[in-house]
Amino acid sequence: MIEITEVAAGSPAERAGVLCGDALVAVNGLVIHDVLDYRYAITEKQLEITVNRNGTEQTVTLTKGEYEDPGMEFPTALMDKKQVCGNHCVFCFIDQNPRGMRRSIYLKDDDARLSFLHGSYITLTNLTDADVDRIIQMHLTVNVSVHTTDPALRCKMLGNPKAGDSLRHLYRMAEHGIRMDCQIVLCPGWNDGDALHRTLADLFKLVPAVTSIAVVPLGLTKHRTHLCKLQPFTKESAKATVEQIEAVQRWSLGEHGSRIVYASDELYLLAGLPLPDADSYEGYPQYENGVGMLRAILDEFSDALTDAEYQGVMRTLTIATGTAAAPFFARMMEDLHAKCPQITVNVIAVRNDFYGESVTVAGLLTGQDLLAQLKGRPLGEAVLLSETCLRHDDVFLDDMTRSELSAALGVPVVRTAVDGYVLLQTILGGDFAAC
Repeated sequence: MIEITEVAAGSPAERAGVLCGDALVAVNGLVIHDVLDYRYAITEKQLEITVNRNGTEQTVTLTKGEYEDPGMEFPTALMDKKQVCGNHCVFCFIDQNPRGMRRSIYLKDDDARLSFLHGSYITLTNLTDADVDRIIQMHLTVNVSVHTTDPALRCKMLGNPKAGDSLRHLYRMAEHGIRMDCQIVLCPGWNDGDALHRTLADLFKLVPAVTSIAVVPLGLTKHRTHLCKLQPFTKESAKATVEQIEAVQRWSLGEHGSRIVYASDELYLLAGLPLPDADSYEGYPQYENGVGMLRAILDEFSDALTDAEYQGVMRTLTIATGTAAAPFFARMMEDLHAKCPQITVNVIAVRNDFYGESVTVAGLLTGQDLLAQLKGRPLGEAVLLSETCLRHDDVFLDDMTRSELSAALGVPVVRTAVDGYVLLQTILGGDFAAC
């Protein structure tokens, strides 16, 4: 039973007589254990809702629209406890955080329900056969962190003796047509080269159930005391990896009509190679994994700039971003200034002193690094920051808030979407005084 903490006014649940404080037992005879059961059960237009009220079970009939929510809220989004990760991956970024941060920073989830609901990646080591049965029954989509299909190597990399055997879940889900996007975090000397070739060969046998594969480099911070010694990518090793992936892409285009496997933007930057064109990303299936994100922003901004008109006053702004993306944003802002000379946008590459200079992405910048490197510089009307730097409540990784950074810098700090069209719109028409 799961407590119903709120019933929305005027909702189908309220009209049916469901009360706040009731405990949900079943929907259309299906006993509800968590959010997956619930989401699966509420797709019908007419629902028989069984609740426990003061120790007595009773059933009410609820009628709703096809996509309408019944209007019941529960103590947690999962309606159950989150499944935490039982692995000790050699490359785990969470283990590379310094001490003293908020507790949520150190939480590792490995929950198939979050994979379906929010697109997070799971290693399969938490799954039971019954869990896989339910995934197959509900026809869920799943994102899988594979890393390697060599069972012994997978046990070693994930630090979990179950990691090799759990690959059977991958093969079983593929057999039943469960669609899976996969990722491989690549560690030089571990699962690259011949090991990567084996992993890709094994995953391609599961196409079309495996719909896409992202290959991303490990991230190393300066906080690795007592952790496994790992080698960073060099320009040469990154270039060799990109060439290996592109060779597989060429084969896959002929065999499957799709590339299926993609190297992350970071691998191209580390290799010093130009980013592929937009068509090479085939609709960006691994966009959230940093695959094609830069290409998309560049093209979106360029397209938006083609049609842009600006008749406003002189304006100076600052974009603060990670060292990896800064050169790309600088070129975009040069193009903007050439078309709209009234607008000057300075791009500042912010070095990541908190995690170490090898961490170059904007999403891992902290408030303290931004403050230290922006303070005292001419910033213009506002500082624009990618929303990836901030949680939904406008807090940086080090708990500084956006408003605190803005007050310290003396100018508004504006969060911008990861979208080239929105970025240009923000620059041309933003009311920064209200931020």
